[in-house]
Amino acid sequence: MVMQDGGTVDVRPGPDPGRAAPEHHDAYLLTGLCLALYAGALLAWTVCGIAQGDGSVWDFVEGLFNPGAAAAPQLLGPYEWAFTAAFLVIAGLALAQRRLARSAALLSGFLLLAASLREGVGLCHAAYRHQYSNDPLGSWALATRGLGLVVALVVLCVMFPASERWRGARQGGRRAPAPEAGRHRSSVICGVLFLLMGLARLGWVVADLTATEADALRYLHGAVDGSVLGTLDLSAPTEFATLGSVLVLLVLGVLAVRGRHEVRGALLVFAAMELYLTVRTVVWLTVTDFFHRSVETTTGALSMATTAYGLAAMTSVVVLATGRGFGPYGGLRTEGLRAAAVGRNGGGL
Repeated sequence: MVMQDGGTVDVRPGPDPGRAAPEHHDAYLLTGLCLALYAGALLAWTVCGIAQGDGSVWDFVEGLFNPGAAAAPQLLGPYEWAFTAAFLVIAGLALAQRRLARSAALLSGFLLLAASLREGVGLCHAAYRHQYSNDPLGSWALATRGLGLVVALVVLCVMFPASERWRGARQGGRRAPAPEAGRHRSSVICGVLFLLMGLARLGWVVADLTATEADALRYLHGAVDGSVLGTLDLSAPTEFATLGSVLVLLVLGVLAVRGRHEVRGALLVFAAMELYLTVRTVVWLTVTDFFHRSVETTTGALSMATTAYGLAAMTSVVVLATGRGFGPYGGLRTEGLRAAAVGRNGGGL
């Protein structure tokens, strides 16, 4: 207690603004366990791929960042490796009851649901279903797909109601002042960076489809139908990964520009994943000496500019999203603000 003008002021520590409300404890716990379980399944596939391949563990580690170092094709690709790490991080945050995990978990749920629906469309074809029964690992692959669908539905169902946007109003007390201008500015910057990256990637998709006279309908078909490739593959195809990333970049960008600070976790996780994939691309461009040949054509120069922007933009989003001034649970602790206010008013012990 602090004495002020003959009275007392309560300066006891308030609830941690970064921690989920007690009524959402079970939702965060279940989400963390489900994502950890699915990450474990992906890790098992990764270990299986290393064991079946001709390379060593060190070759696999080098292949994580250098696409040209892979001794043999893996069962999973770089997108799945990035998601495995993301699922483990989100699971840890959810088990620790951190509010940062909610939007990231919802993003993971939507992406898992999209991948499961794509596989479901593929299973409508008899020839594709037969591949699961003929392949030695087909039953395990199907079980992994089914697990992904269950995890997606559970995460979405339990985390959607776990919103704490109006937490301060429910508590019935005065909320501590917050640097709203700083929060909004960081959110808008992240949103603009995401929107520009999404539009640039969408532009490249349109340019590739028009320049090479590719079948746009087949491209879109491959993004939504798992049977188009004709082979069982747990790794995401280029069409699905590219269009999915464009959609996520645009949706999260719009939400961030509109000041939805609760998407901070999703921004941070997806930006970190994009940063890893961009660094992997930069390593490949360096190894293949593409940097020196890129300036010879306009397309090459634009490709290099897009890669450089992606590297800078995703790094900036990661830095801004981890800053303490971004969201409603990333700023100063409530008790610190109360104590500072008492000090300015001349309170004493």
